[in-house]
Amino acid sequence: MTDAAPPAARTETGADLRRLILDHTRRLLVTGGYDGLSMRKIARGVGCSATSIYLHFEGKDALTHALIDEGMRRLYAELDAQAEDRPARRLDALCRAYVRFGLANPEYYQVMFQLHPERMARYPPEDYRRARRNVELFGEALADGAAAGVLRLVSSPDVAAMALWTALHGLVSLLLAERVDARVAGDAFIDAAVRQALAAFEVQ
Repeated sequence: MTDAAPPAARTETGADLRRLILDHTRRLLVTGGYDGLSMRKIARGVGCSATSIYLHFEGKDALTHALIDEGMRRLYAELDAQAEDRPARRLDALCRAYVRFGLANPEYYQVMFQLHPERMARYPPEDYRRARRNVELFGEALADGAAAGVLRLVSSPDVAAMALWTALHGLVSLLLAERVDARVAGDAFIDAAVRQALAAFEVQ
């Protein structure tokens, strides 16, 4: 996406402008990366002054953190909606919801998990704790399944949840990057990949 000339004067409310800033920043991060992001580019694309952006965000680090937090909140809403009572089914539902979210929200997913800035301010601790809830949902399902004797763990639920997340993240990342052979990529492949990841927790 090229950095277009400023659009015609806008009359958005503060909330509308904030939304426009976030959406345009997300697109710029995906196309140009964190190091190519600047407040001037954002202002030009949105059609406002850089000063107007600073009324909402302290700088590009705060903008990036806000987008990560927004994505994490959206992901949590998707995961938390998987209200299966039986732990094994809940874990399966969580895995599939995670993959669906990543594939349906590629820009958010890249900002959340695939940026590699050389220098960026530390992610706020309260936002990190909120983001960690996503993995904790997997850990809770694993712990419940182990307690019920229907899931097998070779490590703590927290470690097991992180290990499962890495498998799901690899699946989503490869699919988004179109690095999976087109002859097998598709719903059947996703189903097989999820089932294979969950097989590690099946009671023998």
